[in-house]
Parts: sequence; C-alpha cells; structure tokens
Amino acid sequence: MKAKIKITLKRGVLDPQGKAIQGALGTLGFAGVEDVRQGKYIELDLAHTDAAKAKAEAEAMCQKLLANTVIENYEIEIA
Repeated sequence: MKAKIKITLKRGVLDPQGKAIQGALGTLGFAGVEDVRQGKYIELDLAHTDAAKAKAEAEAMCQKLLANTVIENYEIEIA
C-alpha cells in the first residue's frame, strides 16, 4: 500500500521559506500572490495489505519522525 503524507506548518507559525518564495514570485513578475505557505510531501510504499494498519503505521511514523507536531500538521492518504 502507498501512504501519501502532506505536512504543513500550523496557522500562526511563521514561514520564512514561504515568504522568500512569495518575494521571488513577485520579482519574477507574478503579481497578486498574497501569501505562500510551503510544506513537505512524502510517499511511502508499505508492505501492509490492510488499509487501517497501513494508516496506523504511517501515523506512528509522523508522530515519531516525519512531522514536528508542535508546529506542523499532517494528512495521511492511503492508496
């Protein structure tokens, strides 16, 4: 099974990389970009055949390593 994980900064957490991207887009002539938030996307191929077990394992991975749960949110999709 494939686990698709999207990790983003929580609202209210400063995003200096997002601000740098926003500035660069303006410099390149892309006017009207009011805000940019950047994040991470991770795909894992898991040996599980049970979707619930695969999601539980991906959840544990996010809690222990993949996401900083103090400042980041994450979403898991099992395919």
